[in-house]
Amino acid sequence: MGVRLLVLVVLSVALMVVDARFALLKPVRSQMSLVLMQTYWITDLPQRLYQGVASQFGSRTELVAENEKLKTENLLLQGRMQKLAALTEQNVRLRELLNSSALVNEKVEVAELIGMDPNPFTHRIIINKGERDGVVLGQPVLDARGLMGQVVELMPYTSRVLLLTDTTHSIPVQVNRNGLRAIASGTGNPERLELRHVADTADIKEGDLLVSSGLGQRFPAGYPVATVKEVIHDSGQPFAIVRAVPTAALNRSRYLLLVFSDNRTPEERANEAAQAQEAEDKQNGITPIVPATVPKPAVATPATPAPAAAAPVATPVKPAAHNAQPVKPAATKPPASTPTTATPATKPPAAAPAARPAATAPATTRQREE
Repeated sequence: MGVRLLVLVVLSVALMVVDARFALLKPVRSQMSLVLMQTYWITDLPQRLYQGVASQFGSRTELVAENEKLKTENLLLQGRMQKLAALTEQNVRLRELLNSSALVNEKVEVAELIGMDPNPFTHRIIINKGERDGVVLGQPVLDARGLMGQVVELMPYTSRVLLLTDTTHSIPVQVNRNGLRAIASGTGNPERLELRHVADTADIKEGDLLVSSGLGQRFPAGYPVATVKEVIHDSGQPFAIVRAVPTAALNRSRYLLLVFSDNRTPEERANEAAQAQEAEDKQNGITPIVPATVPKPAVATPATPAPAAAAPVATPVKPAAHNAQPVKPAATKPPASTPTTATPATKPPAAAPAARPAATAPATTRQREE
């Protein structure tokens, strides 16, 4: 019996070492999760049956009161949504002017908590969405009040989420009041977070809301994380002690939201934003203004036909110049031969007839006078 126990202990230690150092047992764990998921469903069945029966036999008064409360909250939320829609559009326009891009509307999917890690020193939960549902490692998880954590382990139909309060988890945050940046780290207490390396002279006080800054490229910016509960200043220490309470109900929330971030490159987002702007302009009837601006350069182009008209005038000149070039050598050659031949031929005949009449004329006259 003792030998068997020793063998099992050694085998267990070996499996734990292999699982911690290597990824050989990851497929086995994924397949085992399929079996465990049925176990989670069976163990959770009594609670779901109880909730179903309680909802069926609830008193009419409570239902009416809850209905009125929900109507009031819905009306208030609709009023806030109208203001939020205007602020969102204004933010988009300002970012377009700055040639910047940011996540405005993220895609989310509802998930349900189906289990918790029994280890008291780790804060992890199990949700009913896995790799088959498009969940990825590092995906942010939040509830109706704020951020809860991120996905750290994937299985086909389930995932493990590491909560913000785990001692190994940290998230970059900023004070919503003044934009002061800090790092919020888990303490192992589900009701407490701590801000590390906050200067003793930093402008932070009790009641400040801490939101995600988005600097870690893991959590989207602007989601509530915690509320500052206590700020301790010590003149002998360079950093203040800041404790905060998570805004999310880490121990009570059952339905969660998986945030699917935008993985497009800045160029793709800029191109899609430009296409969306063009489509919106066409829908609003702004396109006729664009052709009106195009004819202005077209009106100036009639001046360009002048070079086009001058081109045909210049084209006849070019053949004339080509014709003149062969004439020049032809003209130079005949004048070189013509002066030598023409001048002697013309001068002797001109001198001969002039001398002959001059010699004969006096002779005849003298004979007649005699």
